[in-house]
Amino acid sequence: MKNLILAVGLFSTLLISNVSFSQTKRVAASAGREEYIEVEKNVKLHVTDLGEGQPVVLIHGWPLSDEMYEYQYQYLSRKGFRVIGITLRGFGKSDKPYGRYDFDVFSDDIKVVLDKLKIKNAVMGGFSMGGAVVLHYVTKYDAAHVNKLALFGAAAPSWKKRDGSPYGISEDDANGLIAKTMTGREDLIAGFGSAFPAKEGNISKNVEKWLESINLQASPYAITESIKALSNIDLRPELSKINIPVAIFHGLQDKLCPFGFAEELNKGIKNSRIIRFENSGHALFVEETEKFNTELEKFARQ
Repeated sequence: MKNLILAVGLFSTLLISNVSFSQTKRVAASAGREEYIEVEKNVKLHVTDLGEGQPVVLIHGWPLSDEMYEYQYQYLSRKGFRVIGITLRGFGKSDKPYGRYDFDVFSDDIKVVLDKLKIKNAVMGGFSMGGAVVLHYVTKYDAAHVNKLALFGAAAPSWKKRDGSPYGISEDDANGLIAKTMTGREDLIAGFGSAFPAKEGNISKNVEKWLESINLQASPYAITESIKALSNIDLRPELSKINIPVAIFHGLQDKLCPFGFAEELNKGIKNSRIIRFENSGHALFVEETEKFNTELEKFARQ
């Protein structure tokens, strides 16, 4: 009996030792990349960082988050690219501090993230308001970390109608939209479902619900302040400063950012070209996903 007890004890000791040894020798499953990156004291941004190779940096639209690029992450990360989505402060899973929400702040935050990740020669893409953000970034920072720019249904060069810029939203409608963010945000966001695609049925009801759920994560304060900033900014004087190749992805049936924006951008930016999405409205990244992904891949490889 005594020998049996000793044997059991010895077996238990060996088992515990082996478990402890295996735990200490476990190889980390992650690639050591941070999901949250601090851009200033007490402000961290959510970052999706997948794949290896040529970097592609993606900036979302209003009031979405980097989650909107789900199908671009899936595609590009398996095609030899490192794809990085940055959620702007105030949106999605990023911190939502009180303070400024304008294009200088957004550009400064992106610069910090790219500095910390040591990104070089990236293709940078921006959707809708994010298109205006990336335009401002490459001119403010002389295309730091970036060697190509892609604009997806960009709310630029001027989202609001101005002298010499006949496209876009009127002053009254812009003010009405800003007011709606403060008095009927949920209804405003729900209404995007019908305005987003070219026509009903171009995206499924489940995709509509998915996009709406992302939109509702945004800080109400941030969506008001950032749409005010978009209303106030005129990027036309900045276009001539852009010296890197630019691809302008735009839906011909876009009801939120008319195709005239793409034509204005093309006229103002040297070395730019338009990629037309014949069957898309504003939601070209989910309306014609295959074309969107393959055209973005092609542009990145050129």
